[in-house]
Amino acid sequence: MRSNRQEQELNAAATGASMTGWEFAWLDGLAVASEPSWSYLDIVRPLLRRAASVLDLDTGGGELLAELAPLPPRTVAVETWARNTPAARERLAPFGVAVQTELPSEENEFDLVLSRHGRLPAADIARLLKPGGVLLTQQVGSDDLAELNNSLGAPPPHPRRWDAEVAAATLWAAGLRVTDVREEHPLLTFHDIAAVVHHLRSVPWQIRDFTPVRYERELARLSAVIRARGTFTARAHRFLVQAERPTEA
Repeated sequence: MRSNRQEQELNAAATGASMTGWEFAWLDGLAVASEPSWSYLDIVRPLLRRAASVLDLDTGGGELLAELAPLPPRTVAVETWARNTPAARERLAPFGVAVQTELPSEENEFDLVLSRHGRLPAADIARLLKPGGVLLTQQVGSDDLAELNNSLGAPPPHPRRWDAEVAAATLWAAGLRVTDVREEHPLLTFHDIAAVVHHLRSVPWQIRDFTPVRYERELARLSAVIRARGTFTARAHRFLVQAERPTEA
């Protein structure tokens, strides 16, 4: 068990830790995440081999595309968060990937559209996909880590329902044909309050007004719980949807 002084030092480190891209190596040993039963990368790879053009929405720091290399001849990444765009461009430059800050304006451009924990603009995806093109998305659902918000007396993470059923209906309405839907609630276990602080700073939409100072009392209470129990566990919310644009008659 850590002393209060050690905990304060960890908290300070969490507050100052780098938050570029979607790499969470700082949390190693402080938080343990369960994965869904499916592997997003394993599903992407055969789709990628059949694609001559791919668009990755909300690429973060480009980590996913870099891991999937070699990439199709025409690969475009979109990243609108200014904090992540320079990291994505630096990481993806060796692979010849263009990183844009806005969606492409063309139509019928891509064989494959990817969105892992990013936006799902259904009408734009339908416009950008070629006939027969495929969308693969893994989304963070609206119930994600709701127990963490509750424990800190914060509002729910999302004001509106967002789950596999809603996403699939949105894609159908945009003219895409949904071919696969999966949904699970894997666990995320925090071993230290510093991991909670770092996580909430890394994903600011979880608690939109979060700062360690504003939530000082609530964090102290949760810290006491972690010291007493050894861990704090919350359920994540993940769902996967695959869809395709029907081939034109």
